[in-house]
Amino acid sequence: MRIVDVCAFFSPRGGGVKTYVGQKLAAAGRFGHDVTILAPGDTDETTEVGEGVRIRTIPCPRFPLDRKYWYFHDERQLHAALDALEPDFVEASSPWRSPAMVANWRPDIPKALVMHADPLSAYAYRWLEPLVSRGTIDRRFARFWDHLRNLGNRYDAVICASQDLASRLREGGVRGVATIPMGIEAGRFSPRNRNAALRARLLAQCGLGPDATLLIAAGRLAPEKRLPMLIEAVTVAGAQRPIGLAILGEGREQSSVLRAIRGNPHVRLFRPERDRARFAAILASCDALVHGCEAETFCMTAAEAVASGIPVVVPDRGGAADFAIDGKGLRYRSADGTDLVRALLALPPVFAGRGGEAGVRSMVEHFAELFSLYENLREAKLPRAA
Repeated sequence: MRIVDVCAFFSPRGGGVKTYVGQKLAAAGRFGHDVTILAPGDTDETTEVGEGVRIRTIPCPRFPLDRKYWYFHDERQLHAALDALEPDFVEASSPWRSPAMVANWRPDIPKALVMHADPLSAYAYRWLEPLVSRGTIDRRFARFWDHLRNLGNRYDAVICASQDLASRLREGGVRGVATIPMGIEAGRFSPRNRNAALRARLLAQCGLGPDATLLIAAGRLAPEKRLPMLIEAVTVAGAQRPIGLAILGEGREQSSVLRAIRGNPHVRLFRPERDRARFAAILASCDALVHGCEAETFCMTAAEAVASGIPVVVPDRGGAADFAIDGKGLRYRSADGTDLVRALLALPPVFAGRGGEAGVRSMVEHFAELFSLYENLREAKLPRAA
């Protein structure tokens, strides 16, 4: 089956979508599919990644708020690219404008919308929920809900990676919602990667000895990640017992993160670790992952932390909450720094590691289920012989 993923969020400079795209392309051959990632970019270019898998970019404007991304702006240009690729199945992976453009192309070709973003949680709820109820916010954003419901009517499936988002979409009247959780890179993350010397070095960089608690936060430095709240909570909890926080990330909120640290020697901001083996070792060598974003559609980092045998401290809403179950972590009230302090102080001072990758779904399992759904949707849409 020829699958085209119209991927508005792809950037060659990294991010969770780039990681997901790489894993999808690696899995395509295993399941016998030809996959093209169709993304906006500076030039019209096709990069062959492997046999039967490629990344095709078409010229598009840069996104003004984050110039490492682009956006689809010309529906005819996008349709021409789809015509040339002749897919059997089309996937759109943005809830904004591009899925409507894709839906207008050849209604006879089956399509799925994958919710790689949750704009209501990332923006509307985050900005307004301290002031008004979620129900009021949903009513004020009725046009966006109408947009989502329209997409549900025009796509053969709307795919979510977490129960939280899937439930909200169904309750909001979006049709065709399916939950297909993502997973982790098989064989990469494990408690076996724990390294006492590495842990001691990280704590030393945080000005602490090996008896302190070492926390990690990893990902984009973006407003919805609530890193200043994490830093403040660690600082408050650190007044009662020694706690260090290593933040691995980069992004447009770097200056606000550094202001929040305010010279606290026990909180350090490091560049992202792009070597996956070394990142796996760092993760397993910490005592817990702390996460601030309630707008995650899955939260890959939380899945990787659980597979590494360390607990997660996560909001009680969004995809990250799915991983704080069965003794694998703690939840706190979303956006509530005081409750986050409570959760941090409830952690054991030093976590020895337990569980691991056996209890976490792999990306191979995710793509097996995803591609199987696509095959079924295509079969259902094929014309029947008289």
